[in-house]
Amino acid sequence: MKKYLPLILFFLTNSLGAQERYLNPVFTDLNVTSAIYGRNFTIIEVHSLGHTIETGKAGQPLAADIYTPKGDTESKRPLVIYFHTGNFLPFPQNISASGSRKDSTCVDIVKKFARMGYVAASVDYRLGWNPIGPSQEVRANTLVNAIYRGVQDARTAIRYFKANADLYGVDTNRIMIYGQGTGGYITMATASLDSYTEVLTTTAGTGKFIGSNALPYVNEKITLPGGEVLYINGDIEGKVYGFVPPNADGTINPGPPPTGDTLCFPNHVNHSSKFAMAINMGGALADISWLDVNTVPMVCIQTPYDPFDPYNDDLLSLPIGPGLGILPVVRFQGSLAVQVRMDVLGINDPFLALDPAKDPIGQAIKGKAGGHVNLFPVVGSYLPLENSPWDFWDPATNPNHAYAIQTNPDMTAEKGRRFIDSILMFLAPRACIGLDLPCKASVVSSTVELSDDDVTLNFAPNPTSDKVRIQVRKETPMKHIYVMDMTGRTVLQHANVNATVFEVNRNNLNDGLYIVRIEFEKGVLVKKLIFE
Repeated sequence: MKKYLPLILFFLTNSLGAQERYLNPVFTDLNVTSAIYGRNFTIIEVHSLGHTIETGKAGQPLAADIYTPKGDTESKRPLVIYFHTGNFLPFPQNISASGSRKDSTCVDIVKKFARMGYVAASVDYRLGWNPIGPSQEVRANTLVNAIYRGVQDARTAIRYFKANADLYGVDTNRIMIYGQGTGGYITMATASLDSYTEVLTTTAGTGKFIGSNALPYVNEKITLPGGEVLYINGDIEGKVYGFVPPNADGTINPGPPPTGDTLCFPNHVNHSSKFAMAINMGGALADISWLDVNTVPMVCIQTPYDPFDPYNDDLLSLPIGPGLGILPVVRFQGSLAVQVRMDVLGINDPFLALDPAKDPIGQAIKGKAGGHVNLFPVVGSYLPLENSPWDFWDPATNPNHAYAIQTNPDMTAEKGRRFIDSILMFLAPRACIGLDLPCKASVVSSTVELSDDDVTLNFAPNPTSDKVRIQVRKETPMKHIYVMDMTGRTVLQHANVNATVFEVNRNNLNDGLYIVRIEFEKGVLVKKLIFE
């Protein structure tokens, strides 16, 4: 499979086939505007490596760059809100190639969504984490606080666009959040956290967000002896004012953060924070117990060989700088563990109806995904250290290029965009279902998906340079056979076969991976075919 990845990506980017809104780019020119979607307060800690810039409280405008298709006549369009990566630390002190809503990867993805007919926004969120704290507890504590603030900011952004739906032409019932790397921590937590109490009732490391002093890392509110309620971190909606109170004996807490510092400022409180779908690309979930029947549909994209963020269930460990090693933080669950749980909960059931012909990427990686319909295990060319082959930046202007290139040594803009195109082709039909878009009718199949055993299939040789022989048992003759390239475009078709043995000739098809759809009286069978 790895051998044919360049060919697959070439087909993806050069043979778009039939153009349909929300599945393919149908617009060329875009409108780009910027807005402040909220204001809040952040905690930036100082430590010796200079990852961060100052201490105490700092009022921060939360900005968004908003992309819409120019000349579009639709007045209610789906919205995707994109959260960048960057380790919850400011760029370039984060020793990363990324860390801004204007990162090359962010801009490329939101532009492509806008060209498919979406409203797409790349947004800032509050930063602040101490990844080299003196103890694992400090590192975990400051990380979960950063994620909690990110959840509040994500919901603030959702409410902003609901409050301004007419201005941007947004359908408030069709909002999707998309997180890259650290942004994936935010979108996964936002999709799964129903209430503050879930932060305390963790199961993958019971009580892992409770400190050695028996106090929670994140404290929503306290009730004083007289019954007065004081909010500290604020609620998960970010709808209440929260601040650091005095100590229990009335003395000032020196911090950080000190008594009086604002931890949450409410924005757009009269609007709902609900949304329809989430995407994680390279992040992880703080605790698997947060997933329940109330979780929105979620698609996960991650490399199984990610050296930092767990793909399954493991200790989150992050690099702290060139030559300084990796420090353990806390046990998280990655894309595989999340999708296994989503399958058990039945959240992924609607996506099982995807028409294989409209899901070429999903069919091509089905085996590597373990049959989990909303999981895309992306394999790059640099193993085992590559964790984000979709990422790209300008080596001439990026101050962290020399460090970042170590886990993406063949990084180029062309390579990054090829991976992004394949990821969006995987996401597009799933968004049609998860957001209940008009394109849903064209990507959902009513036919039953059959297995090889159902028809006693023999499909050989494969790979082949000439032709493939298809044979089934006499009780289940084939009706029609279609061969599609990796864009879903039909390149060969054999209607009314009505036979149990049939040979599909290559004709003049190029080398590469193809999808063969075999239709029977009682269902359909899809196979991958390689011509070489």
